Amino acid sequence: MAKGKNTGPSFEDLRTAFQSGNVKPLYFLYGEEGYLIDELQRLAVGLVAPHERDFNLDVIFGPEAQAQSVLAQCAQFPMMAERRVVIVRGFEQLDDNKLFSAYAAQPNPTAVVILCCNSKPNLSHHPYRALKQHAVASEFATLKDRQLHGWVESRFREQGKATESGAAQMLADLSGPDLRTVAGEVDKLVTYVGSRDRVTRDDIVQAAGHSREENVFELQSAIAGGDRARALGIGLSLMGLATNRRGEAIRMIALLGAYIQKVWKVTACREQGVPENQMARQVGVPPFVLREYIAAERRLGPRLPAAFGALLAADAELKGGSQRDPQAVFALLIRRLTPG
Repeated sequence: MAKGKNTGPSFEDLRTAFQSGNVKPLYFLYGEEGYLIDELQRLAVGLVAPHERDFNLDVIFGPEAQAQSVLAQCAQFPMMAERRVVIVRGFEQLDDNKLFSAYAAQPNPTAVVILCCNSKPNLSHHPYRALKQHAVASEFATLKDRQLHGWVESRFREQGKATESGAAQMLADLSGPDLRTVAGEVDKLVTYVGSRDRVTRDDIVQAAGHSREENVFELQSAIAGGDRARALGIGLSLMGLATNRRGEAIRMIALLGAYIQKVWKVTACREQGVPENQMARQVGVPPFVLREYIAAERRLGPRLPAAFGALLAADAELKGGSQRDPQAVFALLIRRLTPG
Protein backbone atom coordinates (compact mmCIF):
# COMPACT_ATOMS: atom_id res chain seq x y z
CA MET A 1 0.00 0.00 0.00
CA ALA A 2 2.65 2.55 0.96
CA LYS A 3 5.98 1.32 -0.22
CA GLY A 4 6.86 4.51 -2.07
CA LYS A 5 10.60 4.68 -2.61
CA ASN A 6 10.99 2.34 0.31
CA THR A 7 14.24 0.52 1.06
CA GLY A 8 14.00 -2.24 3.62
CA PRO A 9 10.79 -3.83 4.89
CA SER A 10 7.62 -2.16 3.68
CA PHE A 11 5.13 -0.40 5.90
CA GLU A 12 2.80 -3.40 5.56
CA ASP A 13 5.55 -5.84 6.61
CA LEU A 14 6.41 -3.78 9.68
CA ARG A 15 2.76 -3.24 10.56
CA THR A 16 2.13 -6.98 10.44
CA ALA A 17 5.17 -7.65 12.62
CA PHE A 18 4.13 -5.08 15.23
CA GLN A 19 0.53 -6.29 15.26
CA SER A 20 1.56 -9.93 15.67
CA GLY A 21 4.33 -9.26 18.18
CA ASN A 22 6.90 -10.93 15.91
CA VAL A 23 9.46 -8.18 16.50
CA LYS A 24 13.22 -7.62 16.50
CA PRO A 25 15.20 -5.76 19.16
CA LEU A 26 16.20 -2.75 17.04
CA TYR A 27 14.47 -0.73 14.30
CA PHE A 28 15.74 2.27 12.37
CA LEU A 29 12.98 4.17 10.55
CA TYR A 30 13.76 7.27 8.52
CA GLY A 31 12.50 9.42 5.67
CA GLU A 32 10.26 12.34 4.84
CA GLU A 33 6.94 10.46 5.06
CA GLY A 34 6.44 11.03 8.78
CA TYR A 35 2.84 9.85 8.82
CA LEU A 36 3.81 6.23 8.14
CA ILE A 37 6.58 6.35 10.72
CA ASP A 38 4.14 7.80 13.26
CA GLU A 39 1.67 5.00 12.50
CA LEU A 40 4.36 2.41 13.20
CA GLN A 41 5.24 4.14 16.46
CA ARG A 42 1.60 3.99 17.49
CA LEU A 43 1.51 0.25 16.75
CA ALA A 44 4.76 -0.25 18.66
CA VAL A 45 3.15 1.21 21.79
CA GLY A 46 0.66 -1.66 21.56
CA LEU A 47 3.48 -4.15 22.09
CA VAL A 48 3.26 -3.28 25.77
CA ALA A 49 0.02 -3.95 27.66
CA PRO A 50 -1.59 -0.77 29.06
CA HIS A 51 -1.05 -1.81 32.69
CA GLU A 52 2.67 -2.43 31.99
CA ARG A 53 3.49 0.86 30.27
CA ASP A 54 4.48 2.87 33.33
CA PHE A 55 7.59 0.70 33.72
CA ASN A 56 8.15 -0.75 30.27
CA LEU A 57 7.47 2.03 27.75
CA ASP A 58 9.62 5.08 27.09
CA VAL A 59 8.86 7.62 24.35
CA ILE A 60 11.81 10.00 24.06
CA PHE A 61 12.20 13.22 22.06
CA GLY A 62 15.71 13.42 20.66
CA PRO A 63 16.20 17.19 21.00
CA GLU A 64 15.41 16.95 24.72
CA ALA A 65 17.64 13.99 25.66
CA GLN A 66 21.22 12.81 25.97
CA ALA A 67 22.47 9.66 24.27
CA GLN A 68 23.99 8.19 27.43
CA SER A 69 20.71 8.34 29.35
CA VAL A 70 18.75 6.97 26.38
CA LEU A 71 21.18 4.06 26.05
CA ALA A 72 20.69 3.31 29.74
CA GLN A 73 16.93 3.11 29.15
CA CYS A 74 17.47 0.82 26.17
CA ALA A 75 19.66 -1.50 28.25
CA GLN A 76 17.07 -1.97 31.03
CA PHE A 77 15.27 -5.27 31.38
CA PRO A 78 11.47 -5.39 31.39
CA MET A 79 9.73 -5.33 34.73
CA MET A 80 7.20 -8.15 35.08
CA ALA A 81 6.56 -8.13 31.35
CA GLU A 82 7.73 -9.91 28.20
CA ARG A 83 9.48 -6.88 26.77
CA ARG A 84 10.05 -3.18 27.10
CA VAL A 85 9.72 -0.67 24.28
CA VAL A 86 11.81 2.45 23.75
CA ILE A 87 10.84 4.89 20.98
CA VAL A 88 13.21 7.74 20.14
CA ARG A 89 11.61 10.44 17.99
CA GLY A 90 13.86 12.90 16.20
CA PHE A 91 16.82 10.57 16.68
CA GLU A 92 18.93 12.71 14.33
CA GLN A 93 18.72 15.50 16.94
CA LEU A 94 19.74 13.32 19.88
CA ASP A 95 22.94 14.69 21.40
CA ASP A 96 25.95 12.43 20.77
CA ASN A 97 23.86 9.79 19.02
CA LYS A 98 27.05 8.25 17.56
CA LEU A 99 27.17 6.22 20.76
CA PHE A 100 24.41 4.06 19.28
CA SER A 101 26.93 2.55 16.83
CA ALA A 102 28.08 0.11 19.51
CA TYR A 103 24.52 -0.57 20.70
CA ALA A 104 23.47 -1.45 17.14
CA ALA A 105 25.92 -4.38 17.11
CA GLN A 106 24.64 -5.77 20.42
CA PRO A 107 21.11 -4.56 21.21
CA ASN A 108 19.23 -5.58 24.34
CA PRO A 109 17.31 -8.74 23.31
CA THR A 110 14.52 -8.05 25.83
CA ALA A 111 13.77 -4.59 24.44
CA VAL A 112 12.28 -3.26 21.23
CA VAL A 113 14.09 -0.01 20.42
CA ILE A 114 12.74 2.12 17.58
CA LEU A 115 14.90 5.00 16.37
CA CYS A 116 13.04 7.45 14.10
CA CYS A 117 14.56 10.17 11.92
CA ASN A 118 12.44 12.91 10.32
CA SER A 119 14.48 12.80 7.11
CA LYS A 120 17.06 10.66 5.37
CA PRO A 121 20.39 11.02 7.21
CA ASN A 122 23.81 10.39 5.75
CA LEU A 123 23.89 6.59 5.84
CA SER A 124 27.64 6.47 5.25
CA HIS A 125 28.29 8.08 8.64
CA HIS A 126 27.89 6.57 12.09
CA PRO A 127 25.61 5.85 13.86
CA TYR A 128 23.44 5.51 10.75
CA ARG A 129 25.89 3.26 8.97
CA ALA A 130 25.90 0.84 11.91
CA LEU A 131 22.12 1.00 12.22
CA LYS A 132 21.66 0.30 8.52
CA GLN A 133 23.91 -2.73 8.90
CA HIS A 134 22.55 -4.24 12.12
CA ALA A 135 19.03 -2.93 12.72
CA VAL A 136 15.81 -3.53 10.81
CA ALA A 137 16.14 -0.38 8.72
CA SER A 138 13.51 1.08 6.43
CA GLU A 139 13.19 4.32 4.52
CA PHE A 140 9.85 6.02 3.90
CA ALA A 141 10.05 8.60 1.13
CA THR A 142 7.18 10.87 0.13
CA LEU A 143 4.76 9.01 -2.11
CA LYS A 144 4.64 9.96 -5.78
CA ASP A 145 1.32 10.76 -7.44
CA ARG A 146 0.50 7.28 -8.69
CA GLN A 147 1.64 5.69 -5.43
CA LEU A 148 -0.58 8.10 -3.55
CA HIS A 149 -3.62 7.09 -5.61
CA GLY A 150 -2.92 3.43 -4.82
CA TRP A 151 -2.51 4.25 -1.14
CA VAL A 152 -5.90 5.98 -1.11
CA GLU A 153 -7.57 2.95 -2.69
CA SER A 154 -5.92 0.64 -0.17
CA ARG A 155 -6.94 2.85 2.73
CA PHE A 156 -10.55 2.69 1.56
CA ARG A 157 -10.35 -1.10 1.13
CA GLU A 158 -9.05 -1.50 4.67
CA GLN A 159 -12.22 0.21 5.85
CA GLY A 160 -14.47 -1.95 3.69
CA LYS A 161 -15.07 0.55 0.88
CA ALA A 162 -14.53 0.14 -2.84
CA THR A 163 -13.90 3.20 -5.02
CA GLU A 164 -15.35 4.24 -8.34
CA SER A 165 -12.79 4.49 -11.11
CA GLY A 166 -10.97 7.81 -10.77
CA ALA A 167 -12.25 8.53 -7.25
CA ALA A 168 -8.93 7.79 -5.53
CA GLN A 169 -7.07 10.12 -7.87
CA MET A 170 -9.68 12.82 -7.35
CA LEU A 171 -9.33 12.64 -3.58
CA ALA A 172 -5.53 12.58 -3.75
CA ASP A 173 -5.51 15.60 -6.07
CA LEU A 174 -7.89 17.52 -3.82
CA SER A 175 -6.01 16.70 -0.62
CA GLY A 176 -2.47 17.30 -1.81
CA PRO A 177 0.66 15.24 -1.11
CA ASP A 178 0.55 15.30 2.71
CA LEU A 179 -0.34 11.73 3.71
CA ARG A 180 -1.72 12.75 7.10
CA THR A 181 -4.20 15.09 5.38
CA VAL A 182 -5.12 12.42 2.83
CA ALA A 183 -5.73 9.84 5.56
CA GLY A 184 -8.03 12.26 7.34
CA GLU A 185 -9.98 12.89 4.14
CA VAL A 186 -10.37 9.15 3.52
CA ASP A 187 -11.71 8.66 7.04
CA LYS A 188 -14.10 11.57 6.53
CA LEU A 189 -15.38 10.04 3.27
CA VAL A 190 -15.93 6.68 4.96
CA THR A 191 -18.18 8.42 7.48
CA TYR A 192 -19.86 10.45 4.73
CA VAL A 193 -20.92 7.41 2.65
CA GLY A 194 -22.14 5.55 5.73
CA SER A 195 -23.39 2.03 5.03
CA ARG A 196 -22.74 2.21 1.28
CA ASP A 197 -19.85 0.01 0.21
CA ARG A 198 -18.62 2.22 -2.65
CA VAL A 199 -17.19 5.73 -2.73
CA THR A 200 -17.95 7.66 -5.92
CA ARG A 201 -16.46 10.74 -7.54
CA ASP A 202 -19.65 12.64 -6.71
CA ASP A 203 -19.20 11.70 -3.04
CA ILE A 204 -15.75 13.25 -3.04
CA VAL A 205 -16.90 16.45 -4.72
CA GLN A 206 -19.97 16.85 -2.51
CA ALA A 207 -18.15 15.99 0.73
CA ALA A 208 -15.77 18.84 -0.09
CA GLY A 209 -18.77 21.19 -0.27
CA HIS A 210 -18.76 21.48 -4.06
CA SER A 211 -21.36 20.66 -6.68
CA ARG A 212 -21.06 18.41 -9.70
CA GLU A 213 -21.00 21.47 -11.96
CA GLU A 214 -18.71 23.67 -9.86
CA ASN A 215 -15.57 22.08 -8.48
CA VAL A 216 -11.84 22.35 -9.02
CA PHE A 217 -11.84 19.62 -11.69
CA GLU A 218 -14.39 21.51 -13.75
CA LEU A 219 -12.26 24.61 -13.20
CA GLN A 220 -9.23 22.78 -14.62
CA SER A 221 -11.28 21.67 -17.62
CA ALA A 222 -12.50 25.22 -18.28
CA ILE A 223 -8.96 26.61 -18.11
CA ALA A 224 -7.63 23.87 -20.40
CA GLY A 225 -10.41 24.68 -22.85
CA GLY A 226 -9.77 28.40 -22.71
CA ASP A 227 -13.31 29.08 -21.44
CA ARG A 228 -12.62 32.19 -19.39
CA ALA A 229 -16.23 32.96 -18.46
CA ARG A 230 -16.85 29.45 -17.15
CA ALA A 231 -13.51 29.33 -15.32
CA LEU A 232 -14.20 32.69 -13.65
CA GLY A 233 -17.70 31.61 -12.68
CA ILE A 234 -16.54 28.36 -11.11
CA GLY A 235 -13.51 29.85 -9.37
CA LEU A 236 -15.30 32.81 -7.84
CA SER A 237 -18.24 30.61 -6.83
CA LEU A 238 -15.92 28.24 -4.97
CA MET A 239 -14.23 31.14 -3.22
CA GLY A 240 -17.59 32.61 -2.29
CA LEU A 241 -18.45 29.42 -0.40
CA ALA A 242 -15.24 29.47 1.62
CA THR A 243 -15.02 30.97 5.11
CA ASN A 244 -11.37 31.87 4.47
CA ARG A 245 -11.17 33.20 0.92
CA ARG A 246 -7.44 33.82 0.98
CA GLY A 247 -6.80 30.26 2.19
CA GLU A 248 -9.16 28.85 -0.44
CA ALA A 249 -7.46 30.85 -3.19
CA ILE A 250 -4.04 29.55 -2.09
CA ARG A 251 -5.38 25.99 -2.01
CA MET A 252 -6.88 26.24 -5.49
CA ILE A 253 -3.68 27.76 -6.87
CA ALA A 254 -1.76 24.77 -5.46
CA LEU A 255 -4.20 22.36 -7.13
CA LEU A 256 -4.00 24.22 -10.43
CA GLY A 257 -0.21 24.23 -10.16
CA ALA A 258 -0.15 20.45 -9.73
CA TYR A 259 -2.46 20.10 -12.73
CA ILE A 260 -0.37 22.37 -14.94
CA GLN A 261 2.77 20.49 -13.91
CA LYS A 262 1.25 17.19 -15.07
CA VAL A 263 0.24 18.77 -18.36
CA TRP A 264 3.81 20.01 -18.75
CA LYS A 265 5.05 16.45 -18.18
CA VAL A 266 2.98 15.39 -21.19
CA THR A 267 4.92 17.96 -23.23
CA ALA A 268 8.21 16.56 -21.93
CA CYS A 269 7.14 12.99 -22.76
CA ARG A 270 6.07 13.98 -26.24
CA GLU A 271 9.37 15.78 -26.91
CA GLN A 272 11.30 12.73 -25.68
CA GLY A 273 9.26 10.38 -27.86
CA VAL A 274 7.79 8.43 -24.95
CA PRO A 275 5.14 5.97 -26.25
CA GLU A 276 1.63 6.73 -25.10
CA ASN A 277 1.34 3.36 -23.35
CA GLN A 278 4.27 4.38 -21.10
CA MET A 279 3.31 8.01 -20.66
CA ALA A 280 0.80 7.66 -17.81
CA ARG A 281 3.44 6.41 -15.39
CA GLN A 282 5.81 9.28 -16.17
CA VAL A 283 3.07 11.89 -15.95
CA GLY A 284 1.78 10.39 -12.70
CA VAL A 285 -1.84 9.75 -13.67
CA PRO A 286 -3.92 6.58 -14.16
CA PRO A 287 -3.98 5.40 -17.80
CA PHE A 288 -7.71 6.00 -18.17
CA VAL A 289 -7.35 9.78 -17.67
CA LEU A 290 -4.18 10.23 -19.72
CA ARG A 291 -6.09 11.27 -22.86
CA GLU A 292 -7.62 14.18 -20.93
CA TYR A 293 -4.12 15.44 -20.13
CA ILE A 294 -2.94 14.91 -23.70
CA ALA A 295 -5.89 16.95 -24.96
CA ALA A 296 -5.15 19.67 -22.39
CA GLU A 297 -1.49 19.74 -23.45
CA ARG A 298 -2.48 20.29 -27.07
CA ARG A 299 -4.51 23.33 -26.06
CA LEU A 300 -2.26 24.69 -23.29
CA GLY A 301 1.19 23.77 -24.65
CA PRO A 302 2.33 27.20 -25.88
CA ARG A 303 0.87 28.89 -22.78
CA LEU A 304 2.52 26.62 -20.16
CA PRO A 305 5.53 28.88 -19.34
CA ALA A 306 3.23 31.89 -18.90
CA ALA A 307 0.83 29.74 -16.82
CA PHE A 308 3.58 28.78 -14.39
CA GLY A 309 4.58 32.43 -14.05
CA ALA A 310 1.00 33.54 -13.40
CA LEU A 311 0.50 30.86 -10.73
CA LEU A 312 3.74 31.77 -8.95
CA ALA A 313 2.88 35.48 -9.00
CA ALA A 314 -0.63 34.92 -7.59
CA ASP A 315 0.68 32.56 -4.91
CA ALA A 316 3.40 35.00 -3.87
CA GLU A 317 0.93 37.88 -3.66
CA LEU A 318 -1.57 35.97 -1.51
CA LYS A 319 1.12 34.61 0.82
CA GLY A 320 2.92 37.94 0.99
CA GLY A 321 0.15 39.72 2.84
CA SER A 322 -1.22 41.69 -0.08
CA GLN A 323 -4.21 43.84 0.85
CA ARG A 324 -5.88 43.19 -2.49
CA ASP A 325 -9.11 41.15 -2.32
CA PRO A 326 -8.22 37.45 -2.85
CA GLN A 327 -11.10 37.16 -5.32
CA ALA A 328 -9.54 39.93 -7.40
CA VAL A 329 -6.16 38.17 -7.31
CA PHE A 330 -7.78 34.92 -8.38
CA ALA A 331 -9.84 36.57 -11.12
CA LEU A 332 -6.66 38.13 -12.55
CA LEU A 333 -4.99 34.71 -12.46
CA ILE A 334 -7.88 33.16 -14.44
CA ARG A 335 -7.58 35.93 -17.04
CA ARG A 336 -3.86 35.26 -17.39
CA LEU A 337 -4.45 31.52 -17.72
CA THR A 338 -7.14 31.99 -20.37
CA PRO A 339 -5.87 34.79 -22.64
CA GLY A 340 -8.49 36.09 -25.05
